[in-house]
Amino acid sequence: MLLAACRNLLSFDDLSWTKWLKKLLLIGLVWFCVLHLSIFLRIVSYIWYDPSSTSFMEEQLATLQLEDSDIKKKHEWVPYTSISKSLKRSLIAAEDAKFLDHDGFDWDGIENAWEKNLAKGKIVAGGSTISQQLAKNLFLSSDKTPWRKLDEALITVMLETILDKQRIYEIYLNVIEWGEGIYGAEAAAQYYFGTSAKRLSAYQSAYLAAMVTNPRYYQTHRRSAHLSHKTRVILKRMRQSDIPD
Repeated sequence: MLLAACRNLLSFDDLSWTKWLKKLLLIGLVWFCVLHLSIFLRIVSYIWYDPSSTSFMEEQLATLQLEDSDIKKKHEWVPYTSISKSLKRSLIAAEDAKFLDHDGFDWDGIENAWEKNLAKGKIVAGGSTISQQLAKNLFLSSDKTPWRKLDEALITVMLETILDKQRIYEIYLNVIEWGEGIYGAEAAAQYYFGTSAKRLSAYQSAYLAAMVTNPRYYQTHRRSAHLSHKTRVILKRMRQSDIPD
């Protein structure tokens, strides 16, 4: 019976254009629901299981390996307690100061970014929270389309509903990019400072947090004046940053 219903849904024989359009919209709705149900179930699984890869990792590695087939992924998952508080505070200071207070969206930040972009006539600022960044990283491509922003918002709501703040932040710390093929706090600490994520100093943590907006550029411009300035600003702000316990 289910197979017959699927065949009927996918058949477009002898249909008027209005019925054809309705059926096409129904297929799109079914596809949308199935896709997001699978995402919902994956997020539920993250209550207990750690994601070993993300859509962003896979997309970026595929692109990098087209240029250099020898590039390998540097990624090592570490628990939340094995990441220094300095790095936790630094990233919140740099990326999402209201992380503990919002429900996934920083509406003031979005408004401020919109005003800055309008004033400059181009995109110079973003209002994405840590939860939004994680939604995009885990499940979406880098294509900038209105549909992707809708997906990002829906997945952000799922993340905030299903996972607590500490788990969202733990996953974020373990999957964000810090250079070509470098993902997560442990791999970044080892690559840039030859130490573990747990032993990062305040300065090292602020430096890594400053890199997050453009990690592949800063990987090859590590003495950038702008990077040094951002690091100093984050060092000052991190002391006031509240983190999930």
